Amino acid sequence: MDYGKFKYEQAQKARESRKNQQQTVVKEQKFRPKIDDHDYETKKGNVVRFLEKGSKVKVTIMFRGREQSRPELGFRLLERLANDVAEYGVVETRAKQDGRNMTMVLGPVRKGKK
Repeated sequence: MDYGKFKYEQAQKARESRKNQQQTVVKEQKFRPKIDDHDYETKKGNVVRFLEKGSKVKVTIMFRGREQSRPELGFRLLERLANDVAEYGVVETRAKQDGRNMTMVLGPVRKGKK
């Protein structure tokens, strides 16, 4: 076997293995600390839809003005969301505040092989 054929076969194997890899997608859903119930349900539905498709979801709570002095509202909202979507996703990164935003990352629940 000559070197050109060997090189070609290696390239084909590499292309085939890249085709079988899954790309991870991170979607983002933004909330505000004082969100109404219906708006919360709508955004929660978006998070559930993203998780069911297998995407990770970055949940961001944006604080403005005096809201920044009450980070416990954000922690409470993120904890509520994590509990509501527990059957669809797991918390990969706990809630943490960085500047004006508080973020948490949810990943889809991996189904066991039967």
